[in-house]
Amino acid sequence: MAEESTKLRLRTLTMDDYPQLARLMNLVYPDIGGAWPKKTLAALTGKFPEGQLGIEDHDELVAVALTIKVSYDRFSNPHRYEDLITENQIHLHDADGDALYGLDVLVHPEYRGYRLGRRLYEARKDLCREENLRGILAGGRLPGYAGQADKMSVMEYIDQVERQKLHDPILSFQLSNGFDVKRLLTRYLPEDSKSRGYATLLEWDNILYEPPATSDYVSKSVARIGVVQRRMRAARSVEDLLSQVEFFVDALSDYRADFCVLPEFFSAPLMGLELDMSSLDAIRFLSGFTPEIATALSDMAVSYNINIIAGSMPLVDDGDVYNVAYLCRRDGTVEEQRKIHITPSERRDWGIEGGNNLQVFETDAGRIGILICYDVEFPELSRILAEEGMEILFVPFWTDTKNGYLRVRHCAQARAIENECYVAIAGSCGNLPRVDNVDIQYAQSAVFTPSDFYFPHDGIISEAVPNTEMLVFADVDLEKLKLLHKEGSVTNLKDRRKDLYTLSRKKP
Repeated sequence: MAEESTKLRLRTLTMDDYPQLARLMNLVYPDIGGAWPKKTLAALTGKFPEGQLGIEDHDELVAVALTIKVSYDRFSNPHRYEDLITENQIHLHDADGDALYGLDVLVHPEYRGYRLGRRLYEARKDLCREENLRGILAGGRLPGYAGQADKMSVMEYIDQVERQKLHDPILSFQLSNGFDVKRLLTRYLPEDSKSRGYATLLEWDNILYEPPATSDYVSKSVARIGVVQRRMRAARSVEDLLSQVEFFVDALSDYRADFCVLPEFFSAPLMGLELDMSSLDAIRFLSGFTPEIATALSDMAVSYNINIIAGSMPLVDDGDVYNVAYLCRRDGTVEEQRKIHITPSERRDWGIEGGNNLQVFETDAGRIGILICYDVEFPELSRILAEEGMEILFVPFWTDTKNGYLRVRHCAQARAIENECYVAIAGSCGNLPRVDNVDIQYAQSAVFTPSDFYFPHDGIISEAVPNTEMLVFADVDLEKLKLLHKEGSVTNLKDRRKDLYTLSRKKP
């Protein structure tokens, strides 16, 4: 190799490459049979040419990656190398397979300082993404195990290599390229004395894989959130309140928003329609309008083609009062999320009870969760939602002081970081002089992101001017969340110590 004149080129292999491939295999694998038969390469290049990759230096083949397609469900489970080949040494390529299987990667010994193996792995990953496959599987030999077999079990050896306390020529390389050990394979290659017949089943997960649609909702990759920071103002009737709300829904629809988020208790001005009521009577009076408002908002969601997170409204159910957020989808379906944790003032002044159900909602613009104000201050709730696939968390809130607002804001930002999701908070400002227990409001609505290099440096996509009626827009890229979960500079969800602690919920 002439070091100063190296000229590397990545390309697919052809049958003309077989003589060089055979020499390379004989050089690298003298202990496990050397070169494959010519008919094996002929079958691979004929059935799956794009999976057979080589790197040449001035027309000399110096590195190779050989790959086939397989069924993920079949080969993500225990198997042997012999399960991949027929009796005449032809590999069992499945043209309809949903995963790649890495048969081999080999690099000429004189070129191992050039990271050619990494280039080939990246090319494989690109192919996996282009073909929309679930991932890459591989049986990884453990050639360093023979030297440690009298000191430790094979599982202890794998653990030591994963902790980088030992180096294995193959496993260490696979781990450094983003592969995870899925399981131990026994008698994978019985003739492989260096590995004592063992291998690891390795997997690289394609986080951009889009499975065949099984849900009624086909989610977008980028969703536009519209947050309403609304000034409290008097309402002369339900129609007057709905007219005020429709103004914002219409405006957000004009900007093609996928979501409209209203503040907590946005219907509170209707309490001013009846004066001299006690607080307990006023909240029950207000709850009488909730079914009508929810129906009207559902109609708006359909007619304006926008999903509405209908802040929250009081609802009387079986004699008890609940604080309820409605999800009004643009397909006409409606679901609810009740506030679970009730503040002391809500319980004391209005007699509100806490709900018992928590769920992730499927929408055509992502999997979402809704936590009303105080609920976002309890990290267990959003963690449960994150474990169930939530991508966007909506938090309608109502706070009267800046310190109350900052509790909501800081907790919302923490939820975005620890659960690797987007969080949108929507509050109201102003006051209602004619309504008891509705003091001056403080709000600065915003949309937050995780804190990593895929997102804004301060974790804020957009935020409102404090205490000013306005709309806040944010485009959130759901694909970036997938990248973060797998390849972020930190991976909060992935790195939890489940061996030390777990989180579970009781069924209501």
